[in-house]
Amino acid sequence: MREKEILPVLEEKFGITGLNPMQRRMLEASSEKRDIILLSPTGSGKTIAFALPVLKQLKPSSGRVQCVVIAPSRELVLQIAGVMRTLARGYKVSALYGGHNVEDEVNTLKVSPDIIVATPGRLLDHIRRRNIDVLPVRIVVLDEFDKSLELGFEDDMSKVLAKMKNVSRYFLTSATQADTLPDFLKLDNPLEINFLEGTESVRERMRVRSVKSSKADKLEALHDLLCSITAEGKTRRTIVFVNHRESAERVYDYLRKQKVDCVLYHGQLDQMDRESAIAMFNNGSRPILVATDLAARGLDIEGVENVIHYHQPLTSEIYTHRNGRTARVSSTGDIYLLVGPDERLKEFVEPDDEYEIDEGNRRGKIRSGLETLYISAGKKEKLSKGDILGYLTKECGLSGQEIGKIDVYDHYSLVAVVAGRAVEVVRKSTASKIKGARRKVDIKRG
Repeated sequence: MREKEILPVLEEKFGITGLNPMQRRMLEASSEKRDIILLSPTGSGKTIAFALPVLKQLKPSSGRVQCVVIAPSRELVLQIAGVMRTLARGYKVSALYGGHNVEDEVNTLKVSPDIIVATPGRLLDHIRRRNIDVLPVRIVVLDEFDKSLELGFEDDMSKVLAKMKNVSRYFLTSATQADTLPDFLKLDNPLEINFLEGTESVRERMRVRSVKSSKADKLEALHDLLCSITAEGKTRRTIVFVNHRESAERVYDYLRKQKVDCVLYHGQLDQMDRESAIAMFNNGSRPILVATDLAARGLDIEGVENVIHYHQPLTSEIYTHRNGRTARVSSTGDIYLLVGPDERLKEFVEPDDEYEIDEGNRRGKIRSGLETLYISAGKKEKLSKGDILGYLTKECGLSGQEIGKIDVYDHYSLVAVVAGRAVEVVRKSTASKIKGARRKVDIKRG
Protein backbone atom coordinates (compact mmCIF):
# COMPACT_ATOMS: atom_id res chain seq x y z
CA MET A 1 0.00 0.00 0.00
CA ARG A 2 1.40 3.38 -1.01
CA GLU A 3 1.71 6.31 1.39
CA LYS A 4 -0.77 8.43 -0.58
CA GLU A 5 -3.33 5.62 -0.19
CA ILE A 6 -2.77 5.12 3.54
CA LEU A 7 -2.73 8.75 4.70
CA PRO A 8 -6.49 9.33 4.17
CA VAL A 9 -7.21 6.21 6.24
CA LEU A 10 -4.83 7.32 9.01
CA GLU A 11 -6.53 10.72 9.15
CA GLU A 12 -10.05 9.32 9.09
CA LYS A 13 -9.55 6.54 11.63
CA PHE A 14 -6.74 7.80 13.86
CA GLY A 15 -6.69 11.56 13.33
CA ILE A 16 -3.11 11.35 11.98
CA THR A 17 -2.49 13.90 9.23
CA GLY A 18 1.05 12.78 8.39
CA LEU A 19 3.72 10.25 9.26
CA ASN A 20 6.23 11.25 11.93
CA PRO A 21 9.98 11.03 11.13
CA MET A 22 10.32 7.59 12.72
CA GLN A 23 7.40 6.14 10.76
CA ARG A 24 8.63 7.69 7.53
CA ARG A 25 12.14 6.31 8.08
CA MET A 26 10.72 2.86 8.76
CA LEU A 27 8.67 2.93 5.57
CA GLU A 28 11.67 4.06 3.52
CA ALA A 29 13.96 1.44 5.08
CA SER A 30 11.53 -1.37 4.33
CA SER A 31 12.42 -1.00 0.64
CA GLU A 32 15.98 -2.16 1.40
CA LYS A 33 14.80 -5.77 1.92
CA ARG A 34 16.73 -6.14 5.18
CA ASP A 35 15.58 -7.24 8.61
CA ILE A 36 14.89 -4.17 10.74
CA ILE A 37 15.26 -3.46 14.46
CA LEU A 38 13.26 -0.38 15.41
CA LEU A 39 14.12 1.36 18.69
CA SER A 40 11.73 4.14 19.62
CA PRO A 41 10.15 5.48 22.83
CA THR A 42 6.81 4.30 24.17
CA GLY A 43 3.96 6.22 22.57
CA SER A 44 5.86 7.21 19.44
CA GLY A 45 3.66 5.24 17.02
CA LYS A 46 5.58 1.99 16.53
CA THR A 47 2.48 -0.01 15.62
CA ILE A 48 1.77 2.12 12.57
CA ALA A 49 5.51 2.21 11.85
CA PHE A 50 5.69 -1.57 11.30
CA ALA A 51 2.13 -1.96 10.00
CA LEU A 52 2.83 0.15 6.91
CA PRO A 53 5.84 -1.91 5.68
CA VAL A 54 3.91 -5.11 6.36
CA LEU A 55 0.97 -3.94 4.25
CA LYS A 56 3.36 -2.84 1.53
CA GLN A 57 4.72 -6.39 1.27
CA LEU A 58 1.51 -8.39 1.51
CA LYS A 59 0.49 -10.36 -1.54
CA PRO A 60 -3.18 -10.71 -2.52
CA SER A 61 -5.16 -12.79 -0.03
CA SER A 62 -4.73 -16.47 -0.87
CA GLY A 63 -6.08 -18.41 2.12
CA ARG A 64 -2.63 -18.71 3.71
CA VAL A 65 -1.07 -16.90 6.64
CA GLN A 66 1.39 -14.32 5.29
CA CYS A 67 2.36 -12.39 8.42
CA VAL A 68 2.60 -13.14 12.13
CA VAL A 69 2.93 -10.42 14.76
CA ILE A 70 4.03 -11.62 18.20
CA ALA A 71 3.46 -9.38 21.24
CA PRO A 72 3.99 -10.00 24.97
CA SER A 73 0.51 -9.18 26.31
CA ARG A 74 -3.11 -9.70 25.38
CA GLU A 75 -3.72 -5.95 25.59
CA LEU A 76 -0.98 -5.23 23.10
CA VAL A 77 -2.27 -7.99 20.82
CA LEU A 78 -5.73 -6.40 20.81
CA GLN A 79 -4.29 -2.95 20.16
CA ILE A 80 -2.17 -4.14 17.23
CA ALA A 81 -4.99 -6.25 15.79
CA GLY A 82 -7.30 -3.24 15.91
CA VAL A 83 -4.82 -1.10 13.96
CA MET A 84 -4.17 -3.88 11.47
CA ARG A 85 -7.86 -4.49 10.83
CA THR A 86 -8.37 -0.79 10.18
CA LEU A 87 -5.47 -0.50 7.76
CA ALA A 88 -5.42 -3.94 6.10
CA ARG A 89 -8.59 -3.63 4.08
CA GLY A 90 -9.35 -6.79 2.15
CA TYR A 91 -7.26 -8.96 4.48
CA LYS A 92 -8.38 -11.11 7.39
CA VAL A 93 -6.72 -10.38 10.75
CA SER A 94 -7.04 -12.79 13.70
CA ALA A 95 -6.06 -12.09 17.31
CA LEU A 96 -4.96 -15.03 19.50
CA TYR A 97 -4.15 -14.59 23.18
CA GLY A 98 -4.36 -16.23 26.57
CA GLY A 99 -7.64 -15.79 28.42
CA HIS A 100 -9.58 -15.49 25.16
CA ASN A 101 -12.31 -18.02 24.39
CA VAL A 102 -10.47 -20.85 22.61
CA GLU A 103 -13.58 -21.98 20.76
CA ASP A 104 -14.02 -18.51 19.27
CA GLU A 105 -10.39 -18.55 18.12
CA VAL A 106 -10.73 -22.02 16.58
CA ASN A 107 -13.82 -20.90 14.70
CA THR A 108 -12.10 -17.79 13.33
CA LEU A 109 -9.14 -19.90 12.19
CA LYS A 110 -11.34 -22.21 10.08
CA VAL A 111 -10.92 -19.62 7.35
CA SER A 112 -7.19 -18.99 7.32
CA PRO A 113 -6.27 -15.39 8.18
CA ASP A 114 -3.74 -13.36 6.23
CA ILE A 115 -2.34 -11.79 9.41
CA ILE A 116 -2.14 -13.31 12.87
CA VAL A 117 -1.46 -11.17 15.94
CA ALA A 118 -0.74 -13.34 18.97
CA THR A 119 0.93 -13.86 22.31
CA PRO A 120 3.71 -16.49 22.14
CA GLY A 121 2.07 -19.15 24.30
CA ARG A 122 -1.35 -19.07 22.66
CA LEU A 123 0.19 -19.09 19.18
CA LEU A 124 2.32 -22.13 20.03
CA ASP A 125 -0.75 -23.91 21.41
CA HIS A 126 -2.69 -23.42 18.16
CA ILE A 127 0.30 -24.58 16.11
CA ARG A 128 0.59 -27.76 18.19
CA ARG A 129 -3.13 -28.42 17.83
CA ARG A 130 -2.76 -27.92 14.06
CA ASN A 131 -5.39 -25.20 14.04
CA ILE A 132 -3.11 -23.08 11.87
CA ASP A 133 -0.35 -23.68 9.34
CA VAL A 134 2.49 -21.19 9.79
CA LEU A 135 4.77 -22.74 7.17
CA PRO A 136 3.77 -20.17 4.49
CA VAL A 137 4.54 -17.20 6.76
CA ARG A 138 6.93 -14.74 5.08
CA ILE A 139 6.87 -11.79 7.48
CA VAL A 140 7.36 -11.87 11.25
CA VAL A 141 7.04 -8.90 13.58
CA LEU A 142 8.27 -9.18 17.17
CA ASP A 143 6.74 -6.17 18.90
CA GLU A 144 8.26 -5.16 22.27
CA PHE A 145 10.58 -8.16 21.84
CA ASP A 146 12.64 -7.21 24.89
CA LYS A 147 9.50 -7.35 27.04
CA SER A 148 8.68 -10.82 25.68
CA LEU A 149 12.15 -12.02 26.69
CA GLU A 150 11.88 -10.30 30.06
CA LEU A 151 8.59 -12.10 30.75
CA GLY A 152 10.14 -15.50 30.00
CA PHE A 153 8.67 -16.15 26.55
CA GLU A 154 12.02 -16.98 24.97
CA ASP A 155 11.36 -20.75 24.84
CA ASP A 156 7.87 -20.34 23.33
CA MET A 157 9.12 -17.83 20.78
CA SER A 158 11.99 -20.13 19.80
CA LYS A 159 9.60 -23.03 19.20
CA VAL A 160 7.16 -20.87 17.24
CA LEU A 161 9.82 -19.41 14.94
CA ALA A 162 11.28 -22.88 14.36
CA LYS A 163 7.97 -23.81 12.68
CA MET A 164 8.24 -20.92 10.24
CA LYS A 165 10.69 -22.17 7.61
CA ASN A 166 9.93 -19.59 4.93
CA VAL A 167 10.30 -16.29 6.74
CA SER A 168 12.09 -13.75 4.55
CA ARG A 169 11.62 -10.63 6.66
CA TYR A 170 11.80 -9.79 10.35
CA PHE A 171 10.75 -6.55 12.03
CA LEU A 172 11.68 -6.15 15.70
CA THR A 173 10.54 -3.24 17.84
CA SER A 174 11.49 -2.11 21.33
CA ALA A 175 11.45 0.98 23.53
CA THR A 176 14.85 0.08 25.05
CA GLN A 177 18.26 -0.83 23.67
CA ALA A 178 19.02 -4.57 23.97
CA ASP A 179 22.62 -5.65 24.60
CA THR A 180 22.27 -8.92 22.69
CA LEU A 181 19.66 -10.74 20.66
CA PRO A 182 18.64 -14.34 21.49
CA ASP A 183 20.31 -17.12 19.51
CA PHE A 184 17.06 -18.33 17.92
CA LEU A 185 16.78 -15.08 15.96
CA LYS A 186 18.63 -15.60 12.70
CA LEU A 187 18.53 -12.05 11.37
CA ASP A 188 20.07 -11.24 8.02
CA ASN A 189 22.34 -8.18 8.36
CA PRO A 190 19.69 -6.25 10.35
CA LEU A 191 19.31 -2.52 9.97
CA GLU A 192 18.91 -0.71 13.30
CA ILE A 193 16.70 2.36 13.26
CA ASN A 194 17.31 4.14 16.54
CA PHE A 195 15.05 6.99 17.61
CA LEU A 196 15.87 6.64 21.30
CA GLU A 197 18.42 9.42 21.03
CA GLY A 198 15.61 11.92 20.89
CA THR A 199 14.09 10.89 24.21
CA GLU A 200 15.49 13.97 25.93
CA SER A 201 12.84 16.04 24.19
CA VAL A 202 10.24 13.76 25.78
CA ARG A 203 11.84 14.36 29.20
CA GLU A 204 11.58 18.08 28.59
CA ARG A 205 7.80 17.72 28.27
CA MET A 206 7.65 16.03 31.69
CA ARG A 207 7.76 17.76 35.07
CA VAL A 208 9.08 15.36 37.72
CA ARG A 209 8.12 16.30 41.28
CA SER A 210 8.77 14.71 44.68
CA VAL A 211 5.94 14.66 47.25
CA LYS A 212 6.68 14.12 50.94
CA SER A 213 4.56 11.79 53.03
CA SER A 214 4.67 12.25 56.81
CA LYS A 215 3.95 8.55 57.29
CA ALA A 216 5.66 5.42 55.99
CA ASP A 217 2.20 4.24 54.92
CA LYS A 218 1.63 6.71 52.10
CA LEU A 219 -2.10 6.11 51.55
CA GLU A 220 -3.26 9.40 53.05
CA ALA A 221 -0.58 11.32 51.17
CA LEU A 222 -1.66 9.66 47.93
CA HIS A 223 -5.28 10.63 48.53
CA ASP A 224 -4.26 14.20 49.36
CA LEU A 225 -2.13 14.38 46.22
CA LEU A 226 -4.96 13.12 43.99
CA CYS A 227 -7.32 15.70 45.47
CA SER A 228 -4.74 18.45 45.10
CA ILE A 229 -4.11 17.83 41.41
CA THR A 230 -7.83 17.71 40.63
CA ALA A 231 -8.44 21.11 39.08
CA GLU A 232 -11.80 22.91 39.08
CA GLY A 233 -13.73 19.72 39.75
CA LYS A 234 -12.31 18.04 36.64
CA THR A 235 -10.36 14.88 37.43
CA ARG A 236 -7.19 14.50 35.44
CA ARG A 237 -6.47 11.04 34.07
CA THR A 238 -3.85 9.56 36.41
CA ILE A 239 -2.01 6.24 36.77
CA VAL A 240 -0.81 5.24 40.25
CA PHE A 241 2.02 2.70 39.95
CA VAL A 242 2.86 0.22 42.71
CA ASN A 243 5.39 -2.62 42.77
CA HIS A 244 3.21 -5.57 43.81
CA ARG A 245 -0.27 -6.95 43.18
CA GLU A 246 -1.12 -7.01 46.89
CA SER A 247 -0.15 -3.36 47.17
CA ALA A 248 -2.30 -2.47 44.16
CA GLU A 249 -5.33 -4.10 45.76
CA ARG A 250 -4.67 -2.36 49.08
CA VAL A 251 -4.32 1.07 47.48
CA TYR A 252 -7.39 0.50 45.33
CA ASP A 253 -9.52 -0.60 48.30
CA TYR A 254 -8.45 2.44 50.31
CA LEU A 255 -9.23 4.92 47.51
CA ARG A 256 -12.63 3.34 46.86
CA LYS A 257 -13.50 3.79 50.54
CA GLN A 258 -12.55 7.47 50.20
CA LYS A 259 -15.08 7.86 47.36
CA VAL A 260 -12.45 8.09 44.63
CA ASP A 261 -13.54 6.88 41.19
CA CYS A 262 -10.68 4.49 40.45
CA VAL A 263 -10.09 1.10 38.87
CA LEU A 264 -7.62 -1.72 39.48
CA TYR A 265 -5.25 -3.36 37.01
CA HIS A 266 -2.77 -6.22 37.53
CA GLY A 267 -1.81 -9.55 35.99
CA GLN A 268 -3.91 -11.79 38.23
CA LEU A 269 -7.21 -10.30 37.09
CA ASP A 270 -9.12 -12.25 34.48
CA GLN A 271 -9.31 -11.02 30.91
CA MET A 272 -12.69 -9.33 31.21
CA ASP A 273 -11.69 -7.42 34.36
CA ARG A 274 -8.48 -6.22 32.71
CA GLU A 275 -10.30 -5.16 29.53
CA SER A 276 -12.98 -3.42 31.57
CA ALA A 277 -10.42 -1.61 33.71
CA ILE A 278 -8.70 -0.07 30.68
CA ALA A 279 -12.04 0.72 29.02
CA MET A 280 -13.34 2.52 32.13
CA PHE A 281 -10.08 4.42 32.48
CA ASN A 282 -10.15 5.46 28.82
CA ASN A 283 -13.83 6.43 28.80
CA GLY A 284 -13.39 8.67 31.85
CA SER A 285 -15.74 6.92 34.26
CA ARG A 286 -12.78 5.76 36.35
CA PRO A 287 -10.05 8.39 35.75
CA ILE A 288 -7.67 6.96 38.38
CA LEU A 289 -5.92 3.69 37.45
CA VAL A 290 -4.11 1.81 40.23
CA ALA A 291 -1.73 -0.60 38.53
CA THR A 292 1.37 -2.73 38.68
CA ASP A 293 4.09 -2.33 36.06
CA LEU A 294 2.02 -4.47 33.70
CA ALA A 295 0.37 -1.18 32.73
CA ALA A 296 3.69 0.51 31.96
CA ARG A 297 3.87 -0.84 28.42
CA GLY A 298 1.78 -2.19 25.58
CA LEU A 299 -1.60 -0.75 26.53
CA ASP A 300 -3.77 1.50 24.42
CA ILE A 301 -4.18 4.19 27.07
CA GLU A 302 -5.20 7.66 26.01
CA GLY A 303 -4.56 11.13 27.41
CA VAL A 304 -2.75 10.34 30.68
CA GLU A 305 -1.93 13.66 32.35
CA ASN A 306 -0.27 12.37 35.54
CA VAL A 307 1.84 9.43 36.64
CA ILE A 308 2.25 8.80 40.38
CA HIS A 309 4.96 6.48 41.68
CA TYR A 310 3.41 5.24 44.93
CA HIS A 311 6.43 2.94 45.11
CA GLN A 312 9.70 3.87 43.49
CA PRO A 313 10.36 1.66 40.45
CA LEU A 314 12.82 -1.19 40.84
CA THR A 315 14.93 -0.27 37.80
CA SER A 316 15.63 2.73 35.60
CA GLU A 317 14.03 0.90 32.66
CA ILE A 318 10.76 0.48 34.57
CA TYR A 319 10.95 4.15 35.58
CA THR A 320 11.27 5.14 31.94
CA HIS A 321 8.35 2.98 30.84
CA ARG A 322 6.09 4.17 33.65
CA ASN A 323 6.79 7.80 32.83
CA GLY A 324 6.24 7.03 29.16
CA ARG A 325 2.53 6.61 29.84
CA THR A 326 2.26 10.41 29.86
CA ALA A 327 3.70 13.21 27.70
CA ARG A 328 3.01 11.13 24.61
CA VAL A 329 3.44 12.51 21.09
CA SER A 330 3.53 16.29 21.68
CA SER A 331 1.62 16.54 24.98
CA THR A 332 3.00 17.34 28.43
CA GLY A 333 2.72 15.39 31.66
CA ASP A 334 3.44 15.54 35.37
CA ILE A 335 5.31 12.82 37.26
CA TYR A 336 4.97 12.57 41.06
CA LEU A 337 7.16 10.51 43.42
CA LEU A 338 5.67 9.80 46.85
CA VAL A 339 8.51 9.75 49.37
CA GLY A 340 8.14 8.38 52.91
CA PRO A 341 9.90 9.95 55.94
CA ASP A 342 12.87 7.54 55.88
CA GLU A 343 12.89 6.88 52.13
CA ARG A 344 15.73 7.93 49.83
CA LEU A 345 15.26 8.54 46.13
CA LYS A 346 17.09 6.17 43.80
CA GLU A 347 19.98 7.51 41.76
CA PHE A 348 18.11 7.35 38.44
CA VAL A 349 15.24 9.46 39.82
CA GLU A 350 15.88 13.19 39.37
CA PRO A 351 12.98 15.45 40.48
CA ASP A 352 12.73 18.94 39.05
CA ASP A 353 11.18 20.26 42.24
CA GLU A 354 9.13 19.39 45.32
CA TYR A 355 5.35 19.57 45.13
CA GLU A 356 3.43 21.01 48.07
CA ILE A 357 -0.02 19.47 48.50
CA ASP A 358 -2.80 22.05 48.55
CA GLU A 359 -4.03 22.00 52.16
CA GLY A 360 -7.49 23.09 51.07
CA ASN A 361 -8.04 19.94 48.98
CA ARG A 362 -7.34 17.18 51.50
CA ARG A 363 -9.47 14.08 51.89
CA GLY A 364 -12.09 14.99 49.30
CA LYS A 365 -14.19 12.84 47.02
CA ILE A 366 -13.10 12.44 43.40
CA ARG A 367 -16.04 11.76 41.11
CA SER A 368 -15.94 11.66 37.34
CA GLY A 369 -19.59 12.38 36.54
CA LEU A 370 -19.78 9.30 34.29
CA GLU A 371 -20.77 5.67 34.78
CA THR A 372 -20.05 2.66 32.58
CA LEU A 373 -22.90 0.40 31.50
CA TYR A 374 -22.34 -3.31 30.86
CA ILE A 375 -24.34 -4.94 28.05
CA SER A 376 -24.33 -8.74 27.74
CA ALA A 377 -23.72 -8.92 23.99
CA GLY A 378 -20.88 -8.06 21.64
CA LYS A 379 -19.32 -8.70 18.26
CA LYS A 380 -20.13 -12.41 18.24
CA GLU A 381 -23.80 -11.55 18.77
CA LYS A 382 -23.56 -9.09 15.83
CA LEU A 383 -23.92 -6.06 18.09
CA SER A 384 -22.24 -2.87 16.88
CA LYS A 385 -21.50 0.57 18.33
CA GLY A 386 -24.23 1.96 16.10
CA ASP A 387 -26.75 -0.51 17.54
CA ILE A 388 -25.89 0.56 21.08
CA LEU A 389 -26.01 4.26 20.24
CA GLY A 390 -29.39 3.82 18.57
CA TYR A 391 -30.76 1.88 21.54
CA LEU A 392 -29.65 4.49 24.08
CA THR A 393 -31.06 7.42 22.10
CA LYS A 394 -34.29 5.88 20.80
CA GLU A 395 -35.29 3.46 23.56
CA CYS A 396 -33.75 5.18 26.58
CA GLY A 397 -34.10 8.82 25.58
CA LEU A 398 -30.44 9.81 26.03
CA SER A 399 -28.99 12.60 23.95
CA GLY A 400 -25.72 12.21 22.09
CA GLN A 401 -24.05 14.52 24.64
CA GLU A 402 -24.99 12.10 27.44
CA ILE A 403 -23.26 9.15 25.79
CA GLY A 404 -19.49 8.67 25.87
CA LYS A 405 -17.08 6.08 24.53
CA ILE A 406 -18.50 2.74 23.39
CA ASP A 407 -16.35 -0.42 23.46
CA VAL A 408 -17.60 -3.65 21.89
CA TYR A 409 -15.85 -6.92 22.78
CA ASP A 410 -16.57 -10.48 21.67
CA HIS A 411 -19.44 -11.24 24.04
CA TYR A 412 -20.12 -7.99 25.92
CA SER A 413 -20.02 -4.22 25.49
CA LEU A 414 -19.24 -1.22 27.69
CA VAL A 415 -20.52 2.31 27.23
CA ALA A 416 -19.97 5.48 29.26
CA VAL A 417 -23.03 7.57 30.07
CA VAL A 418 -23.72 10.56 32.29
CA ALA A 419 -23.94 9.20 35.84
CA GLY A 420 -27.38 10.60 36.51
CA ARG A 421 -28.91 8.63 33.61
CA ALA A 422 -27.31 5.22 34.22
CA VAL A 423 -29.95 3.89 36.66
CA GLU A 424 -32.73 4.98 34.29
CA VAL A 425 -31.15 3.08 31.39
CA VAL A 426 -30.85 -0.08 33.50
CA ARG A 427 -34.52 0.23 34.54
CA LYS A 428 -35.74 0.71 30.96
CA SER A 429 -33.64 -2.21 29.69
CA THR A 430 -35.84 -4.72 31.53
CA ALA A 431 -38.72 -3.89 29.20
CA SER A 432 -36.91 -3.21 25.93
CA LYS A 433 -34.77 -5.03 23.39
CA ILE A 434 -31.40 -4.27 21.85
CA LYS A 435 -31.36 -5.20 18.18
CA GLY A 436 -34.35 -7.46 18.62
CA ALA A 437 -33.14 -9.36 21.68
CA ARG A 438 -33.32 -8.83 25.43
CA ARG A 439 -29.88 -8.21 26.92
CA LYS A 440 -28.71 -7.77 30.47
CA VAL A 441 -27.80 -4.14 31.11
CA ASP A 442 -26.17 -3.15 34.38
CA ILE A 443 -23.85 -0.55 35.89
CA LYS A 444 -20.23 -1.70 35.83
CA ARG A 445 -18.80 -0.84 39.23
CA GLY A 446 -15.12 -1.49 38.48
